[in-house]
Amino acid sequence: MTTSVGGVLLAAGAGSRMGMPKALIVSEGGEPWLARGTRVLSEAGCNPIVVVLGARAAEAEALLPDGIPVAVAIAEDWQSGLSASLRRGLEVAATLGDLDAVVVTLVDLPDLGADAVSRLGAVPPLDTRSALRQAHYGDSPGHPVLIGREHWMPLQRSLTGDSGARKYLIAHDVEMVDCSDLGSGRDVDSPTDRLVVAPNREGHEDQQQHRRPPQ
Repeated sequence: MTTSVGGVLLAAGAGSRMGMPKALIVSEGGEPWLARGTRVLSEAGCNPIVVVLGARAAEAEALLPDGIPVAVAIAEDWQSGLSASLRRGLEVAATLGDLDAVVVTLVDLPDLGADAVSRLGAVPPLDTRSALRQAHYGDSPGHPVLIGREHWMPLQRSLTGDSGARKYLIAHDVEMVDCSDLGSGRDVDSPTDRLVVAPNREGHEDQQQHRRPPQ
């Protein structure tokens, strides 16, 4: 018996602390974060992939990689918070065939690799639709998160504001999966977190050195 696991990449926010939508950021190596997040899901075997956009969506869509089929979902109410993006991603995933689960991740996780996504997806086939698994790094919960199809509708009904799925995950005894050996799990919220290359208003690239302050 085989299972079908899709991917959902959340990239709709305005990135107020970053000063621009994170979906428009390009790494110092030249790869857009949006393209990298999509590639990581694809390399882990997620298919289909839903990319949720919102702020400056047309500009962001132009940064999606060639050769990886994606379904672009526009979260029209993206300003209401992360929950709106997740809800939209699950709505679109439900229209893309008979998926058993999706792996959800964020655009601002530049050190997330396909190995962590694959680890979350390593579920016995008969358990996939009821699975609820979340990566953790040390003592901190993070992404990716595997959400079995049985949870999609009740999770959507529970979503409010910018809290995402965390309350639902706790209430439904999410299985924590240690991914500490595969990365930091840290998201990048502000320009001081790391080096980024951002397109300027003329469409060229401006480079600035940004370093995460000492912890």
